[in-house]
Amino acid sequence: MGRAFEFRKARKLKRWSAMSKAFTRIGKDIVMAVKEGGPDPDTNSRLRAVIQNAKAVNMPKDNIERAIKRASDKSQGDFKEVLFEGYAPHGIAILIETATDNNTRTVANIRSYFNKCNGSLGTSGSVEFMFDHTCNFRIPSEGIDLEELELDMIDFGVEEVFEDEDGIMIYAPFESFGAIQKELESREIEILSSGFERIPQVTKDLSPEEAEDVEKLLEKIEEDDDVQNVYHTMKE
Repeated sequence: MGRAFEFRKARKLKRWSAMSKAFTRIGKDIVMAVKEGGPDPDTNSRLRAVIQNAKAVNMPKDNIERAIKRASDKSQGDFKEVLFEGYAPHGIAILIETATDNNTRTVANIRSYFNKCNGSLGTSGSVEFMFDHTCNFRIPSEGIDLEELELDMIDFGVEEVFEDEDGIMIYAPFESFGAIQKELESREIEILSSGFERIPQVTKDLSPEEAEDVEKLLEKIEEDDDVQNVYHTMKE
């Protein structure tokens, strides 16, 4: 198995515990998708993908419809995607994806977390190069030949395909998302969920005590409402 498989296995052990946090993240994704391409999922591929993800975490249909309606309101502010980079104690690189309607607040909060936990907030580009920006799709495994699928999808940028208890996972570079989404839809293969992840190229082993120092910072960051995803180079 490749790096995507190992990365996913480690991440699954540390999923967002609070469903309300997942709903908040998806609500922001809906706003950004609607602002970008309109409220009709048939003509807005980004919104279509977000709705699939909402269903995957059992977000009620009413919540999804309300979020789309709210996002269509011209008075609804937009969320800006901002990437933060820095170092936790013991040389662990951290990459933070946020969606914020108040960048000043978010910058101040993120900086305070690093300061309180003996980390350092870096400049743009300081650690991003240490992570591969990937896209992924989860599809049902029934009736799908794994090797055949992988061979068929190589031309669309797919680098890794594997099966786990949640179905078949497809991983590819970030820029391949649109081509893969279009191809899966044209084959009428159901997309259960999709998304983007940043996989560390190299990870670092820490002692339990050192790992605890890093976890303190990660917990503070993950609790922030503006934070969508957090990635790091600590081996899990």
